[in-house]
Amino acid sequence: MKIVIATAVYYPQINGVAVFSHNLAVGLAKRGNEVMVICPSQTGRNYTRVKDGVKVCYLKSVEAKIYPDQIHAVPDRKRFLGVKWPHLWYRHGFRVSVFPAKEVQRALDEFRPDVVHVQVSDPIGLSVVSYARKRKIPVVTTEHNQPEVITEPLKVPGVLKKPMNALLTAYFVNRQGKSDFVTMPTEKAIRDLIWSRGRDFKVPVAAVSNGVDLSQFRPGKVDKGFYRKYNLPENRPVVLYVGRVDPEKSVGSVVEAFKMVLEKIPEAVLVVVGDGVDKARLEQEAEKLGIGESVKFLGKIMPPDLYEMYRVGEVFVTASEIETQGIVLIEAAASGLPLVAVDAGAVSEVCRNDENGFLIEKDKIKNSEIVIKISEAVIMILENQKLRERFSVNSVKIAEEHDFKKTLDKFMNIYRKVILIRQD
Repeated sequence: MKIVIATAVYYPQINGVAVFSHNLAVGLAKRGNEVMVICPSQTGRNYTRVKDGVKVCYLKSVEAKIYPDQIHAVPDRKRFLGVKWPHLWYRHGFRVSVFPAKEVQRALDEFRPDVVHVQVSDPIGLSVVSYARKRKIPVVTTEHNQPEVITEPLKVPGVLKKPMNALLTAYFVNRQGKSDFVTMPTEKAIRDLIWSRGRDFKVPVAAVSNGVDLSQFRPGKVDKGFYRKYNLPENRPVVLYVGRVDPEKSVGSVVEAFKMVLEKIPEAVLVVVGDGVDKARLEQEAEKLGIGESVKFLGKIMPPDLYEMYRVGEVFVTASEIETQGIVLIEAAASGLPLVAVDAGAVSEVCRNDENGFLIEKDKIKNSEIVIKISEAVIMILENQKLRERFSVNSVKIAEEHDFKKTLDKFMNIYRKVILIRQD
């Protein structure tokens, strides 16, 4: 098949959509398909390159300097009159293709796809859908977001959140309704966005996990040289977080919880892997809490070192409440780590309470108690070897449900199905 994947974010950017889009494109190409990715350029200019068997068409783009590009390290905040001020702009801003319709048309006219797969409702995605509908090319849409994922980071006032979420829901569902097939990472995501809101949705929809490569993410021992490379202690229990270090990911709650963990397990170490706008602030916060020596912010780490980094951990912790699935949770589970997470979004399909970790039921407690509950869960896992071993075994079993081979199988079948339907 000739498959086009349209996305607003792509490798080497680091977030769920970018990683999934890259894994999908490379996986499909390895199976003998001809694959083209259309995404914003990271240089601003239009160009094309072939990497890992995938043709990547980078479209003209402009910088949105109010948000970092997820590629370059986020710089520390500048001082003025002795005070560190928040970033108002970034040297390397997030790039967006604003008017891509003509470039999209040229690229698709040349490629002549059998099917297009759209990841995000940005101008590129909308242009690709418009092109495909006019030429009767089947469209598959994957919805990675929920309205709350957008309104929560924006700190929308409570009185405005409900109407904004309703508007975003209508927009998402309307966009999906123009597809031939819709997927979301989890059944819960489908229920929350479509079925629970009483909508008459006529397009076929299915849950297809983002998946991970289980041949890479797996339990195992780590060479001593790896510990030395990242200046990590070999004989101290490591509490691990991997992901973007942005305010909406609530990494600050993990840092606060870890201070309580140290009161019971003073030899523990918190390792934070990832970069983002909140990293510098949290480094300062750890110092203020008096735990700076026990918290290591390692910044962005890419494979193959990332595979090893998961194996360093004893337990994986996240306080994020905006995950539609959470690839890092699957990666951690596949690496044999017990999980501690907040029961929000769709994380319960990977982190299963008292099976492979602990879920903090935020609806039953005050927000101020979430940090306490996280710390208690981490302490319980670190202090109980038998519990840790049971959770580890179950994590690997649960991760097997998200084997990326199965994800590829499902998307290949979906593509074939919509192509046949269009031909009929």
